[in-house]
Amino acid sequence: MASMAQFCYILGPSNLRLKHSSFRFCFQNPIYRKNALSSISTRFHAKPPLLSSSIVCSAANKPSSSSEISSDARIRSEVLSPFRSLRMFFYLAFIASGALGGLIATTQLIASLTNPARSSEVSDTLTSLGIDIGAVSVFAFLYFRENTAKNAQLARLSREESLSNLKLRVNENKIIPVSSLRGIARLVICSGPASFILESFKLSEPFTERLLERGVLVVPFPTDGNSPSFEFDESEDMKDITAKRKKLWQLNPVYVSEWTEWLNEQKKLAGVSPESPVYLSLRLDGRVRGSGVGYPPWNAFVAQLPPVKGLWSGLLDGMDGRVL
Repeated sequence: MASMAQFCYILGPSNLRLKHSSFRFCFQNPIYRKNALSSISTRFHAKPPLLSSSIVCSAANKPSSSSEISSDARIRSEVLSPFRSLRMFFYLAFIASGALGGLIATTQLIASLTNPARSSEVSDTLTSLGIDIGAVSVFAFLYFRENTAKNAQLARLSREESLSNLKLRVNENKIIPVSSLRGIARLVICSGPASFILESFKLSEPFTERLLERGVLVVPFPTDGNSPSFEFDESEDMKDITAKRKKLWQLNPVYVSEWTEWLNEQKKLAGVSPESPVYLSLRLDGRVRGSGVGYPPWNAFVAQLPPVKGLWSGLLDGMDGRVL
């Protein structure tokens, strides 16, 4: 059962298993991965379109509530903690055994207290009852701790699944879900006023080429209703770097209400004010690896993340950092 769950997790939440297994095989090939990164549309605008002009409201496209745990999230939880259910089963069994022993010891204690002829048994019965109560308390604590960790993990996986269902605009004619970039790009979400996003854009300039080598793509999400106007140097000398700058900042969020809801939930869980500008960085597998208030640490990304192309890219894919 565990191996089947692990197999399903590798394939991802799709019924077309053959298609996804070949997808995973291809992206283990560094050459194919490089071509995939470059295949994202190269049609850009010096000034991104206004968010309001690209928003299409669709009730059918809304991600499920974080309180609803999908079967995919449960399978992923089982894969990440394969022995948790077994441990919880044994904890419940020990609790039941200790409770039964305590019940028997209680009846024996009552009988010993009411019968003077059995008064010598009171000490042994009390010792047995104390052991049973201690065992029940210990295993109840272990079960509660395990169940709390399970619920926290399921909630995190559910939020990550909601994030994977959010939509991104690549160009005027192409909209994709975040999950389409799993194994291809490490997204960095910049959320804040347009001025914050413009400053983040400027701060990223010295690291443009190295960020792209590490598969980083930025998702700017203005929260003040203003669309930031990115200025690119269109001179012939800067032609190559300008093309890379446009590629780094090419993605735009679609269905802004859903992005707002998801980001506000993350801020609430982190105890951050809804008005605070924040950034979130994702791993190659689409899970959140880091976040913070303020500008993204572009220099830290360059120092910490391995390139997504070359001989060692496949071995270093898991070096994205721990999951939050």
